[in-house]
Amino acid sequence: MTSDLTHSQQTSCISVGTRHGYRIYNCDPMGKCYSKTEGGVGIVEMLFCTSLVALVGAGEQPAFSPRKLQITNTKRQSNVCELTFITAILAVKLNRKRLMVVLEEHIYIYDISNMKLLHTIDTSPNPNALCALSPSSDNCYIAYPPNASGAAGELLLFDAISLQAINILQAHKSPLSCIGFNYDGTMVATASDQGTIIRVFSVPTGDKLFQFRRGTTSSRIYSISFNVENTLLSVSSGNDTVHVFKLLTETERQHAAQLERRRSSASASRKNSVINSLSPLVNAAGSVGSYFLPDKITEMWEPARDFCFAKLPAESKGSPNICAVTSSSPPFLAVVTAEGWFYQYNIDMEAGGECLLVRKISLLENENDQSPTAESGAKP
Repeated sequence: MTSDLTHSQQTSCISVGTRHGYRIYNCDPMGKCYSKTEGGVGIVEMLFCTSLVALVGAGEQPAFSPRKLQITNTKRQSNVCELTFITAILAVKLNRKRLMVVLEEHIYIYDISNMKLLHTIDTSPNPNALCALSPSSDNCYIAYPPNASGAAGELLLFDAISLQAINILQAHKSPLSCIGFNYDGTMVATASDQGTIIRVFSVPTGDKLFQFRRGTTSSRIYSISFNVENTLLSVSSGNDTVHVFKLLTETERQHAAQLERRRSSASASRKNSVINSLSPLVNAAGSVGSYFLPDKITEMWEPARDFCFAKLPAESKGSPNICAVTSSSPPFLAVVTAEGWFYQYNIDMEAGGECLLVRKISLLENENDQSPTAESGAKP
């Protein structure tokens, strides 16, 4: 069983924490880049695919305290720095300008170039470390739920360069459960604890760009991931299905908006025509407003369905997992489960539909070996 799973910021690598140490894998081609056995590691966070890795201990025999953050250079086999906190570290996020450490009631922001503490954010209790840092240095934002006095489903955007809050979005009606930035830091995706609707907002304006339906029954969302090209959004959940949604380009969105305005205008014209034809009835009955659905009610039909999807194999039913669409050519869907299974699915970029499982690999078998173990019968 893994203790931590993370994709690198550009989704080309996977880091795995275990009760024995940690490992880093390249996704395409799949292979182990680095491993170290030194005791339990609960958090492994890469700085893109560089040799810098942030580590936090965990487990019955931790490599070091769960309150200690260690920045390690894997190439030089040396520690760059260590930071100790008053309570357990729940999450660590980093980009080329900032390092963020999340405790249950605090977020610490550091300048990654010199590890100087820049700012501390006091938060409401956040035991699940629900927080995200954009990978971009130019659009360097943090997203997290505001304090308990805020409404459920709110998302606060914080500028990690100017060190000030810049926007609060009403993302959902129920509490948030998952947050993810795109690679450029220009979009943020959210899911609530209902897990049925995924929304994408522009950053920092907060305009709603997309709304997707994962399903009709509630399910916990484990991960949300944009591909680097901002064309696909993958979402994994507790229903053992990974959904991939298509993102329109700005030009395509403008075209769709024009079509929507024309549709709305035509609908309004038809509505007025019917109302005029029923004017004698209006005079008699007083109003025909009840015959027409309010505009806002139509929003229940707006969320788009997935472009494609992947079903997890039987051995991973009910297992928490992370997902990402790679930037390889052609792209593929990579899914990693808490049990240490890596699944590679081919995506039909023209037709969509169900993705084809072409490879499955155990990342935890033979922990002392230097390569992952392919499951017998898996396709190469």
